[in-house]
Amino acid sequence: MSSVVKINVLTVPAEQREVLEKRFASRAGAVENSDGFEWFELLRPVEGTDQYLVYTRWRSEEDFQAWMEGPMKAAHQGGGEGAPKQAPAATGSTLWSFEVVQQAAPKQG
Repeated sequence: MSSVVKINVLTVPAEQREVLEKRFASRAGAVENSDGFEWFELLRPVEGTDQYLVYTRWRSEEDFQAWMEGPMKAAHQGGGEGAPKQAPAATGSTLWSFEVVQQAAPKQG
């Protein structure tokens, strides 16, 4: 069975970029312990776009869905009872799904 890749495309206004990056930095570890999780990258746009890419790779679609329904949902509901609600840093979000059909790693020299 091949891995699945999820790319969340986040539209982030220039003035919110630092906020977004700090939030991702402060949630470090939130996904790493999830069953079936394989890889995470936050990709900052360099030119011509205001869209960040949040790249995650999973062992299976089921593993991704289990994370979405559990830890991810809890993390996005804020700090619990009475905690201040944080406004989203992104103004838009689109989720792309892919199946890994080929991959390569650097040759060990």
